[in-house]
Parts: sequence; C-alpha cells; structure tokens
Amino acid sequence: MKIRPLHARIVVARVAEQEVGRGGIIIPDTAKEKPQEGMVVAVGNGKVAEDGKRVALDVQAGDRILFGKYSGSEVKIEDGEYVIMREEDVFAILD
Repeated sequence: MKIRPLHARIVVARVAEQEVGRGGIIIPDTAKEKPQEGMVVAVGNGKVAEDGKRVALDVQAGDRILFGKYSGSEVKIEDGEYVIMREEDVFAILD
C-alpha cells in the first residue's frame, strides 16, 4: 500500500477481535464494538515545532497500539479499512 500521512498523523489497521466470547458464546457482528487496538501501517514526517524544526513521532510502522474508541477518521483504501488519526490519540504502544 502506498500511503503517507501528513505531519503528525498515522494510518492504523484495526486488529480483529475474537469471534467467540467467554464461555464459548458467539457474538454477532451487529453487537460487537469496534476494537481499540491496531497495527500502525504508516506514519507521517512529524510535527513542526515553533522554532521550525521537525519533531519525530514516537510510534513507527509495525507498532501495535491502543487508541480511543472514537479516535480518527475511518477510510477505505485498496479494499481495506483503516483509521487515520493524530499521534495524540494513541494511548499506549503494546510490546
């Protein structure tokens, strides 16, 4: 995929949740919440500080992250669904 977000934005692919819940109950798609976990696909060049220098982002492509439930904008690119969000919307990087 050829996409490069601008400035301090990142492109995230949501990680699919498990189909079966606790106790073996299958949850239908209409009852599921969107996952708040994802894989960073692409990152921008970074923020421009007040002095004109570029500040690099803390997240990098390939990082697994946690983000807010209503963060970013959902887009469809090349038959895939992604979320474009600001780096500030990322809560944590999972190791």
